[in-house]
This record gives sequence, C-alpha cells and structure tokens, in this order.
Amino acid sequence: MRNGNRRRGNKGETYNRSLHVLARMRRTSSSLTAAAKEEHIDPRTVRKYLKSEIRGRGRATKADRRRRDMLIPTTIGNAPAKVRGSKQASLLGSYMSAVGKYLRTGDVDGLAEFEGQSIAGHVLITDSDLLSSLAQAGALTLDEIYAVPEASS
Repeated sequence: MRNGNRRRGNKGETYNRSLHVLARMRRTSSSLTAAAKEEHIDPRTVRKYLKSEIRGRGRATKADRRRRDMLIPTTIGNAPAKVRGSKQASLLGSYMSAVGKYLRTGDVDGLAEFEGQSIAGHVLITDSDLLSSLAQAGALTLDEIYAVPEASS
C-alpha cells in the first residue's frame, strides 16, 4: 500500500509540473521542448499527462478544462480547492496578483474587478481590511498558488 500511495503523490507532483509547462507554453508561446527544459521535466512526460492539450509539433491549445489543485484565499487563510480549467486558474492568478499589489502598495483598484466573483465555490475576498488582517496573521500565501500534492506517510 505505501508504495502505491507514494507513487500517487509523485504522479500528482509530475502532473502539476506538466501543467506548469503548459502554462509556460501559453504565456511565452514557446515550444513544448523549450518549456519542458525550463521546468526541468521530460517533454515525453508532459505529452503523457497532457496529450489532448499538446497539438502537432509541440504547441499548446488555447485553453483546457483540466482540474488543478490550487490554493484560494478564504476568511481563515488559504484553502486547497479543485479548480476546473485554465481560464479559472488564470483568473485566480490575476486575483492573487491584485491581492499582492494591494498588500505592497495599498492600491485597492485592482481588487474591484473581482468583486462578487468566485472560483471553485469560494467567493474571492475583495475587502481590503480582511485581506490586511489575513496577511498580518500570516494566513495568506501569495508566492505559491498550486496546492502541494499530499504525500504518503
């Protein structure tokens, strides 16, 4: 049993790294080979996990509906959630960027566009006082939005 659980954890980590490659390909218009090299993963492994998102000679599709384990800020801190699709993942990334900008500069304008929006059933927090309180309590993690796959014990 333990070996099976350990492998699943590694699969989750490899899947997340493959998603990072796909995101890099979309963001920079780089090829599969170049993006995989930057993410330190074999392009064949990325193809294995994301076959339907890699076209022809190693170009990414524009969007996908794959599930991603990501961290979403809630009133009690970051919570892991299953986010469906690259558009929702990008929305979360943009939101986290706006939160980071607010915490660095005090500029609340970037938060306004996320008012009333939700991702994976979690309403995005746009209340500046609540965000400040969470940050001061150390309950927000802005530098990593992908949840770490659970390792076996």
